[in-house]
Amino acid sequence: MKDKSFNYYGYEKNTYDDCESLIVNMNRRHMEILNIWFIIITAIYLFFSWQNSYGFSEQNSPLFLIFLILEVVFEAGLLKFRSFMDRFALPSMYVNMIALLLFGTICSAAQPYMAATIYLVILALVALSYIGTMLRMTAMLIGACVFFLIVSYQIKPGSIFNQDVFNVLVVLMLSLVLHYTFQRARIRQFITFRQSTKMQQELEIKSSFDALTSLLNRGRFFSMAGDVIRQSGEENIALGLMDLDKFKQINDTLGHQMGDKVIQTAGKTILEELGIDYGDKWSFPERAVRDNLSFAGRLGGDEFIVIIRNLRDEAEVRAAFERMLATLNNVSMEGLDGIHASIGVTKVMPDDKDIDTAYVRADEALYASKESGRNQISFAK
Repeated sequence: MKDKSFNYYGYEKNTYDDCESLIVNMNRRHMEILNIWFIIITAIYLFFSWQNSYGFSEQNSPLFLIFLILEVVFEAGLLKFRSFMDRFALPSMYVNMIALLLFGTICSAAQPYMAATIYLVILALVALSYIGTMLRMTAMLIGACVFFLIVSYQIKPGSIFNQDVFNVLVVLMLSLVLHYTFQRARIRQFITFRQSTKMQQELEIKSSFDALTSLLNRGRFFSMAGDVIRQSGEENIALGLMDLDKFKQINDTLGHQMGDKVIQTAGKTILEELGIDYGDKWSFPERAVRDNLSFAGRLGGDEFIVIIRNLRDEAEVRAAFERMLATLNNVSMEGLDGIHASIGVTKVMPDDKDIDTAYVRADEALYASKESGRNQISFAK
């Protein structure tokens, strides 16, 4: 096995990086859980030190109290500022590891005539809980154990120190083996999860977008439009219907392949003129509804539907559709001098309960454009 793949638990770096967000989430959840455990254990040790029992002295109380306060603050930060903590996920994880292992060292030093117990438990928990890289985790755990043994050597009698050396070496080797084995298995689970999620997203995209134009299909468009109208409030929303003029004639004279190119060009023009950038295509429907984005769909054949949001008045809406129509009219294709279309537009009214009411008005405006000579824009009265 190459050093590189060993460092990433038997996987290539790019595979590991693909799972990074899942690793961050898992590390954060484990930090939250371990820190709660940490708070409880510290409170117990603080109580023992106050009582001068189980080998603890009251002089250890201030140190345990400081640890308790810091742990509560850190836990509050994990729960309250998750996005901030995720941004510094790796440093936060190592800080938590250091704090846990330092606490174990202090607990051992507070009981100089007893072999370390809580330190060994923490060592194993840290190894099983967190994913970094194999080399970093190994260096971190070995460094912490060396520091622990130095403290043990300076404070404890020789016989107790020898027990600590033996116990730490055994638990350290076991922890490193378990760390590699467990985290390799976890990354395999992450890879499987991402593959499954990717397949689901691809299916979702296929079921939401028209294959020919990349516009939303009819079902997804109306679903999103319904959500927008239900939560629109005072938002200025325009609904437009567009129908290509004499499209049947294009198919009959130039062929269906040219007809498909015309439809594709119309769809591309709509996206560009409205400034619709899908970015992550899978999340676009949700983002469009949430973030007041315009969106467009293909109803079927040569019919298109558009929702334009956040334009101030009818003049701006008209200007947007005029730019769209002008761009289509200037298209130059073999055997075709421009693409012509009729457009009907309506403002979505506050008392529109659903998309159907507005759709009827836009359809009437579209019919008016057709009756008035085609290749023009009409607004519902």
